[in-house]
Amino acid sequence: MRSRIPKLLHPLCGRAIIEWPVEAARGAGAARIVVVDAPGEPLRAQLNGRVEIAVQHEPRGTADAVRAAAGLIAPDDTVIVLNGDLPLISAETIAELCRSHAGGAAATILTAVLADPSGYGRIVRAADGSVERVVETKVDADATVDERQIDEVNTGVFAFAGAALLAALAEVRADNAQGEFYLPDVLPIMRGHGETVLAFALADTAETLQINDRAQLSDVRAEAQRRIIERHQLAGATIVDPRATVLDVGVTLAEDVLIAPFTSLLGATSVGPGSTIGPHSTLIDAHVGTGATVVHSYVTGAEIGDRVSVGPFAYLRPGTVLREGAKAGTFVEIKNSTVGARSKVPHLSYIGDAEIGEDTNLGAATITANYDGARKHRTSIGSRVKTAVDTTLVAPVSVGDDAFTAAGSVIGQDVPPGALAGSPGVARSAQRTVEDYAARRKARAET
Repeated sequence: MRSRIPKLLHPLCGRAIIEWPVEAARGAGAARIVVVDAPGEPLRAQLNGRVEIAVQHEPRGTADAVRAAAGLIAPDDTVIVLNGDLPLISAETIAELCRSHAGGAAATILTAVLADPSGYGRIVRAADGSVERVVETKVDADATVDERQIDEVNTGVFAFAGAALLAALAEVRADNAQGEFYLPDVLPIMRGHGETVLAFALADTAETLQINDRAQLSDVRAEAQRRIIERHQLAGATIVDPRATVLDVGVTLAEDVLIAPFTSLLGATSVGPGSTIGPHSTLIDAHVGTGATVVHSYVTGAEIGDRVSVGPFAYLRPGTVLREGAKAGTFVEIKNSTVGARSKVPHLSYIGDAEIGEDTNLGAATITANYDGARKHRTSIGSRVKTAVDTTLVAPVSVGDDAFTAAGSVIGQDVPPGALAGSPGVARSAQRTVEDYAARRKARAET
C-alpha cells in the first residue's frame, strides 16, 4: 500500500477494510470472531472490543497465522477462516459454506473460477472430484506448467472441523520457495489421514476481490459502491446518477428519497422519506427527517428536521439542530445551535452557540459574536423575533419573544420581549431600547 497506515485499516466506504469480513462473519451468525493481529496489535483499537485478538509474532504465512489462534479453537468447533483483505465476502456466502461443510468433511474450501487466476493458489482435484491440494503460484518454482493452467482458485476462505484443523496444523511444513507455512497445506495432510476435503464453488466471483495495493483498493471500492447503491435503489430510493454519488455502507435511506448527482452521504447519515439531497451536497453523520431539502450544502453532525430547507451553499456544523419547517439559506453557517420550528436564517449569516425559538426570522448578515477571545458564550433568541439586516448579537445576550432589532445594530445588552433594540455604529452605550414596541406596532397596524 506504500502507506504508514496498515493495509487492513485503510478506509473502504465508511469502514476499515478489516471490518468488512468481520461484519460478514457476524451477519452469518458466528458465535465467536477471532482476528489474528500483528505485534503491537494495530487492529485492536479499530475493532474496539468487538472481536477477540490473537497475535502472530512473525509473518510466517497463513497456516502460522491460524496457529496463533489455535488456543481459541475447540475440537468440536466448526471453524471458518477468512482473509482480512477480502471485504466483499458476504454473510450469505459464509452461511452457505457452513451448510455445504455440514456433511462431515474435515475441510471445505471456497473456490472460484476466474478468467485471470494470476497470483492465486490453484485447486488440484482428485479423480472423485474432491480436493487433493492447493498449489501456490506466486513463485514459479511452487507450481508446474500444467498446474498454472488451472483456472479454479483458492479464495482464501475455508470451513474446517476443529479437531482435524488442529491436528493438521501441527504437521504443516514450510517446504516452498517462500519459506512460509501455507494454510492450504493442511488439505493433503487431512487426506493423508483418510479424511475428506470438499470444495464449494462461489457463484459471484467479485466476492474474491482482494486488496494488495491502492489500485486494487479503488477497484474494490467501485464494486462496493455499486452494491451499496443498488441495495438502496431496490429498497425504494432514487439515485439519479450512481456514477456521481458516494454512499458509505452505514448510510440509511428511506423510501422515496431522491439523491441528486455529485452528492456524498458518509458515516452514519440517515435520510427520511421523501427528502431530496443534492445536487452537490455532502452529509457526514447527519440525520435528515421527512420531506426535507438539502441543496449545494455541506452538513456534518447536524440534525435536520421534517420539511426543513437547507441551502444552497449552507454549512451546518456539529451540534446544529433545525426543527420542523426551519430554514438555513444561502451562505449560512450554523454550529452548536438549535433553530426552532418554522424559524428562518435565510442568508449571509453566522449562528454559533445559540438557541432560537419558533417562527423567528433573522435578517441578512445576522451574526452571533460568540467568542470573546478566551471563551465561547451563548446567545438566546426567543420566538417570533425579527432581526433586521446587519445585526450583530454579542454574546452572552438574550433577545426576548416578539422583539425586533434595527438595521446595522450591535446588540450587547438583553432585549426585553416585544422591544425594538438598535444602536448607531458599534458603541454599546448608544443602544436605544423602545419598550412595548411590538404592541405599539400592532396597534398602529390595526388603526
